[in-house]
Amino acid sequence: MPVKKYLLKCLHRLQKGPGYTYKELLVWYCNNTNTHGPKRIICEGPKKKAMWFLLTLLFACLVCWQWGVFIQTYLSWEVSVSLSMGFKTMNFPAVTVCNSSPFQYSKVKHLLKDLDELMEAVLEKILAPEASHSNTTRTLNFTIWNHTPLVLIDERNPDHPVVLNLFGDSHNSSNPAPGSTCNAQGCKVAMRLCSANGTVCTLRNFTSATQAVTEWYILQATNIFSQVLPQDLVGMGYAPDRIILACLFGTEPCSHRNFTPIFYPDYGNCYIFNWGMTEETLPSANPGTEFGLKLILDIGQEDYVPFLASTAGARLMLHEQRTYPFIREEGIYAMAGTETSIGVLVDKLQRKGEPYSPCTMNGSDVAIKNLYSVYNTTYSIQACLHSCFQDHMIRNCSCGHYLYPLPEGEKYCNNRDFPDWAYCYLNLQMSVTQRETCLSMCKESCNDTQYKMTISMADWPSEASEDWILHVLSQERDQSSNITLSRPGLNLPTAENSSDWR
Repeated sequence: MPVKKYLLKCLHRLQKGPGYTYKELLVWYCNNTNTHGPKRIICEGPKKKAMWFLLTLLFACLVCWQWGVFIQTYLSWEVSVSLSMGFKTMNFPAVTVCNSSPFQYSKVKHLLKDLDELMEAVLEKILAPEASHSNTTRTLNFTIWNHTPLVLIDERNPDHPVVLNLFGDSHNSSNPAPGSTCNAQGCKVAMRLCSANGTVCTLRNFTSATQAVTEWYILQATNIFSQVLPQDLVGMGYAPDRIILACLFGTEPCSHRNFTPIFYPDYGNCYIFNWGMTEETLPSANPGTEFGLKLILDIGQEDYVPFLASTAGARLMLHEQRTYPFIREEGIYAMAGTETSIGVLVDKLQRKGEPYSPCTMNGSDVAIKNLYSVYNTTYSIQACLHSCFQDHMIRNCSCGHYLYPLPEGEKYCNNRDFPDWAYCYLNLQMSVTQRETCLSMCKESCNDTQYKMTISMADWPSEASEDWILHVLSQERDQSSNITLSRPGLNLPTAENSSDWR
């Protein structure tokens, strides 16, 4: 057999002993190889030897380079993607509906009384600094103000800026003019943040006085609401039967009873349709508005908290079943007095795990404890990032922020129990190190569904139909023959699945 003959030949060569030099082996290889280059390097003349040597060396380098590319491509764990487009029966997304104002002003006015009076005085000082405020400041409660005051930075002399207190003398060592001589045009409004009993202070600057007073008010309101019991906060928000006037899914009528309530600190009471927690998930078999969800909402903006909600409208979000809706980061606004139509394109992503990508199936391999697991929802990277920030808040500031779930045994931050919390919170919020740490610890979910929306709007109701529509809606909600609703408070959002899925 050829194999046996070849093995005997090899054995005979080995039995001869180490009598071959490297040169002899090379010459033997070049004489017996089937490749063109090495054989001609031995057999040809000097000029052709040099030419064949260069060609052989060049192509040998190309082969080695190609092998290196193949090996590098293999070790990079690249993947190929197959994309198919079409339409099929799928689960209709969960729809979360919130109001822009988290609370009804008539129900929280007693809590915000001192803060609102202080806010009005601040606006008077910014808009009319030359007016006397001696009578105004006598009745103000400065307990809130002393923790985190607003100041004016007089930059009319860029080389010597002066910091002025809105309700007092300058904190600059020189002798500047009193605060009443500086207005919003000549000065910038900033927020003074202090810790360690006021011995360590910093200023947070803003480009607009509107931004400054809004951020200051939200910070103080957070301090107030963090001390209120959760069940009381729910009672101060908008009830489902007040905000959801009508509901229609496809051809089937629905009502506020088909929505699951949750409390979202930024927007108060929110209501989720088709969340899939206790009820069976609703399917979507056909595209088009007639097969989607139609709602008529009354946002009741006449009862908005004036300094807390400067945007009027409904906040909407489409998301997967059993996932927590992060409406502040991923939601959209539906403007009041309009019909908003939302077309949906669904992207289902399935990522490979290690070593292709550092994704997680359920968050069990993530070092951060998911604080949103109390809602019995699935893992998401937003839940991880928020949980990570709350963990940093507790470790650095000794208390948790009102906007995020609280671990067992911890307390929410407030001025009474944690006087330095605002200084600590804003420093942590602006910390690049904190963000990078959380981004490095949190992982994307291996299975993810993304909803890409196409939004169109039109005025609703029209001038011709406004009278009868408002009459009917007022009769249904308030059993009143008079119109108790107004066009600026109404919204008609419609969510539909588009004809494409990917």
